Amino acid sequence: MTLVNSSSSVRQPNSRTVGRSYQSILIMLGITVLMLGGIGSRLAYLQLVQGESSIKLADKNRIRTIRKLPVRGNIFDRKGRLLASSKLSHSVFLWPVARKKEDWPATIQQLAPILNMSEAEIKERLEEAGYGYREPLRIARGITPEQITALAEHKTELEGVEVDIEPVRNYPNGEIGSHVLGYTGEMSDRELTKRKDENYRLGDVVGKMGVESAFEQNLRGEWGGQQFEVDGKGQVIRFLGQKAARAGKDVHLTLDLELQKTAEKALGNRRGAIVAIDPNNGAILALASRPGFDPNIFSTRIKPQTWKELQKKDHPFVNRALRVFPPASTFKIVTTTAALESGKFSPHTVLQTYGSLTIGGVRFGEWNHAGFGPLGFVGGLAMSSDTFFYQIAKGIGGPTLIDWTRRYGFGKKTGIELTSEESAGLVADDAWKRKRMKQEWTIGDTVNMSIGQGFLQTSPLQVAVMFAVPANGGYLVKPHLLKDDEDSKKWRESLNLKPETIRILRQGLRTVVTGGTGKVMSSPTIPPAAGKSGTAEAPPGESHVWFGSYAPHDKPEIVVVAFGEHLGGGGGKVAAPMVLQVIETYFNSKKSGKPDAKKSVKRI
Repeated sequence: MTLVNSSSSVRQPNSRTVGRSYQSILIMLGITVLMLGGIGSRLAYLQLVQGESSIKLADKNRIRTIRKLPVRGNIFDRKGRLLASSKLSHSVFLWPVARKKEDWPATIQQLAPILNMSEAEIKERLEEAGYGYREPLRIARGITPEQITALAEHKTELEGVEVDIEPVRNYPNGEIGSHVLGYTGEMSDRELTKRKDENYRLGDVVGKMGVESAFEQNLRGEWGGQQFEVDGKGQVIRFLGQKAARAGKDVHLTLDLELQKTAEKALGNRRGAIVAIDPNNGAILALASRPGFDPNIFSTRIKPQTWKELQKKDHPFVNRALRVFPPASTFKIVTTTAALESGKFSPHTVLQTYGSLTIGGVRFGEWNHAGFGPLGFVGGLAMSSDTFFYQIAKGIGGPTLIDWTRRYGFGKKTGIELTSEESAGLVADDAWKRKRMKQEWTIGDTVNMSIGQGFLQTSPLQVAVMFAVPANGGYLVKPHLLKDDEDSKKWRESLNLKPETIRILRQGLRTVVTGGTGKVMSSPTIPPAAGKSGTAEAPPGESHVWFGSYAPHDKPEIVVVAFGEHLGGGGGKVAAPMVLQVIETYFNSKKSGKPDAKKSVKRI
């Protein structure tokens, strides 16, 4: 700094003013002593009385912490193929404390059009955090190169606005597996309040549904950060230190990407679900639901037009594989089991079937309106005769049928990790009906239940677990998605079925394919299979359609269940071809002997 004198000459004092000058000096000196005394007292108070808090406040004012978002763990399928990862993207942050509250409106007004956001939206985010918030506040993710350029051009006018690079979620297969994988997004205020004890902070990105949510603690990682000393204008003076962010753990699923793709392709644009499981250990090989969505749209700020397009779909975020519907004639597996295990019917039972039967004063029709003549259990399953099973239901009674329905796992959650999204379903009984409808249970309710109609509600996943019982020789399995979940793989609960019961179930389900309602599954493209069709009345719309199958029939490796919501046309005609496509992919993949994918995904 250069000091310049106002004059090059020095004035000499006048003898007449010397005394007055000393007088003035003494007066000024007195005033100065008093002022310094007051200031000294205040400094002493601040140093001695408020010393510690003042130092902390000073540190806060000069130290800035920049948190670094951890890289989320990758998600792989059973063969090491990538299902979800992270990529680098540009995000926009505000530093609320960098400006006075009254200065922000002008900045927001200039920033909003660049980011294609409303001023109200930016202001709301800023006020949620508070104008005294000292950490970067994210307001936009995944901005375009054009937006980056525009922000750089207006940098001097956008004080307190910064652009930084951070990881965002990437789903390389788009819509494939969207319901089972889920998506990520910033925590809402309500979520943050709810999970404040889990070390989450404002702006944290978390799993919102599916595997992303179920395995959040594994995938999330741990925040890192850097500390800088800054001056009064927020300019960095020096770097103080850092803590590296810890990446989340990778998660390996039981899903098979190729099977998942086939299942979703088989469903196409039709509403419904397809589930494929290993009947011997419950590993989920595919879990598809349609309509779907692209989870990548939530990795950045979702555009209003994109959201509007999503709303045109019929509940795209509903995982229909875990929602419940009447299981229709697939449920005759349970009715057959209850009849044979109760001892009220022998394996050699033969009953005449009819075009309709009147039971309890109500007429119940046969699906072909004519009947099939005399049938045993194998024939009853093969032809899916309603009147055959009406008579079985009348003979065993409601309590026995309800008991075996629950033994098969219906009416409760299966144990899949997506517990918050899974419906338990409904197995109604007399107590439920009296409470809900103020009526007692009737023989008509039992008859309806015997063919998978009435009050009974089951999910496609629960139905897959049911098919696993005859496939594996009489055991309930626990469906699971985590590949290394040894407890779930080993968990098997025996239903203690008689060998004759298992034999009849297997023979009946095989005959469905060789000469009954599931002939489409009698294809040279797959090993000999077994299965069962179902068509559930669902007024006022078209009927729901079902088909479940396992293969090979003598040593099953895979169970596949397809469900079509209000598709009409019958399970054997509409749902069975979907099942066939998935089973074809499974065995073709085995024949090709494709090696597992390499798991060398580069960390960002």
